Amino acid sequence: MNFLWVGHPDTKPSHRIAQGNPVPVTLLPLLAPAVLTIGGVSGLLGRGRRPRLCLGLAQAAAVAAVLVALMSIVPVVLHGADESPLLGTGGIGLSIRLDAVSATMLLLVAFVGWIVVRYAATYLDGEARQGAFMGWLCLTLASVLLLVLAGNLVQLVVAWVASSLSLHRLLLFYPDRVAARRAARKKFVVARIGDVALVGATAILAFAYGTTDIAAILGAARTGVGDGYALAAAALLAVAAVLKSAQFPTHGWLTEVMETPTPVSALLHAGVITAGGFLLIRFADVMLLAPSVLAALVMIGGFTAIFGGLVMLTQPAVKTSLAWSTVAQMGFMVLECGLALFPLALLHLVAHSLYKAHAFLASGGAVDTVAAIRRPGPVAIPRVGAVARAFLSALTIYVAVGFAFGLQHKSPQAIALGAILIFGVAYLLAQGFADSAPKALTRRTAFSAVAATISYFALHGLAGWLTAGVLPATPAPGPLEWALIVLAVTSFGLVAVVQAMFPLWAYHPAAAGLRVHLSNGFYANAVFDRLLRGWSVHNAS
Repeated sequence: MNFLWVGHPDTKPSHRIAQGNPVPVTLLPLLAPAVLTIGGVSGLLGRGRRPRLCLGLAQAAAVAAVLVALMSIVPVVLHGADESPLLGTGGIGLSIRLDAVSATMLLLVAFVGWIVVRYAATYLDGEARQGAFMGWLCLTLASVLLLVLAGNLVQLVVAWVASSLSLHRLLLFYPDRVAARRAARKKFVVARIGDVALVGATAILAFAYGTTDIAAILGAARTGVGDGYALAAAALLAVAAVLKSAQFPTHGWLTEVMETPTPVSALLHAGVITAGGFLLIRFADVMLLAPSVLAALVMIGGFTAIFGGLVMLTQPAVKTSLAWSTVAQMGFMVLECGLALFPLALLHLVAHSLYKAHAFLASGGAVDTVAAIRRPGPVAIPRVGAVARAFLSALTIYVAVGFAFGLQHKSPQAIALGAILIFGVAYLLAQGFADSAPKALTRRTAFSAVAATISYFALHGLAGWLTAGVLPATPAPGPLEWALIVLAVTSFGLVAVVQAMFPLWAYHPAAAGLRVHLSNGFYANAVFDRLLRGWSVHNAS
C-alpha cells in the first residue's frame, strides 16, 4: 500500500494517510460554517425592524464559531497537520485540511466575524432590512470559513464563488445609491474574471496530479512534480489572487465601497479581501515551480503597494484613506508572496486584518478624537540632514538588532523585506530628528525604531516556526530574483526619502499639481470605469 506522508520530513506526523483509505479525523471545524449558515438563513427569513430571533441567532452563531476555532487549534498543536475524509464521492464534497495555515485563518475569520456581527447588530439597529443584512453577513463568513478549511479543489472553488456572491448582496444593501451600485458592478465583473481563472487553475491541477485532494497536490508539487502544468496553474492562481485582492488597475471597487455600511468595510478583512493572499499561501508549493509567475507578483504587488500608499496620503476622508491603505497593504502581501516569503505573508495577513478591521469600526470615534486635539504649535519639518541621519540610524539599528537575531542566516529575500520595512521606521525617525522637534518626540521615535526592528525579527522567527513543514522554505534567489530584490529595495527606499522630504516642497506649484493627480489615483479608476461602462449605471436597481 502506498502512503502519502503529511508534514515536515524531520518531524513525526500525527498519522499516515493511505491513498484511497483516509484515516478519519474529527470534523469539528465544519461546525463553524454550519452554525453561521443557520444564522444566515434565519436572518434572510427575518422580517421587520429589530428581528430579535435572527439577531440573537447570528450573534450566538458567531460566538460558537470562535469557540469551534479555538478547539480546532488543539489537535494541530498536539499532532500537527491533518485532513479529514471526504464527505462525498469522486473528489467532490466536503473535506478539511487542518494545519497551521488553515487553523490560523479559521481563528482569524471567526474572531473578526464575531466582532463585526456584534457591531452590525447595533450599527443597523432600526433598519428595515437589518435581518437580511445579518443573514448575508453570516453566509459570507460561512463561505470564507469553508474556503480556508478546504481540503479539496471543488470545495475551494465553490466557497470562493459563494463568498463573492454573498458579499455582492452586502455591497448592494443600499440599492438606491448610484455609487454603491457602480462599486458592486465593478467588483462583480472583476470577481467573475477571477472565478474563471481559479476554475481553470484547479482544473489544470486536478488533471496534472490526478486528484482534487489539496494535500496530495502540495505533496507532489514539493517534490518537483508538475512541469508545464504547474506553470499554467500557478499563472492562473496568480491572476485569481491579484483580482481578489484589488491589485492595480482593478482596485477601484475597493476604494468605492464606502457607500456600504461600515461593518462591510470591516468584514472585507475577515478573509474576503485577503483571500487572494491566502490562495497564494495555500498553494505555495505550486507557486515555487513557476519563478516567472512569482516575479510578476513582485512587480504587480510592489507597484500597487507604492501607488496605494502614496494615494492614501492625499485622501481627505478617513474611510477612503483606510481603503487606499488596504490596497497598498494587499500589494505588499502579494509582494511578499512573490519573494516566496510565505510565512511572513501569513503573518502580515493576520496583523493587517486585525488592525484594519478595528480601524474601520473605530473610524467615527477616531475622527471626533482628532478633531478635539489642539495642535501645540508648528509641525516639525525634517530637512535634508535630519532625513539622512534618520535613514542612517534606522539601517544601523536594523543591522545591530538583526545580527542579534541571526541576520546572517536569513534569506536575502527576508533581509530585503526587513530593509523595506525599516524605511518606514526611518520616516518616523526623520520627524523626531527635525530641528524643531521636541526631545520627547525624538526619544519616542528612537524607541519605536528599536521596538519595530525587534518585533520584525521576533515575529519572523515565530511565523517560520509555526509553519515549518507546512509552508516551503524560501529558495535561494537566482539572477532574476536578485534583480527584483534590488529593484524593490531601491524603489521603496526612494519613495520613503521623497515622502520624508515632501513637506519641504509642499507649497511648490508642481507639488500642488502632483497632489491633485495623486488624490485621483492618476485617474486609473476612471479609465477602468470607462472600460466597464461604469458611468452608465441607471437609477433602477
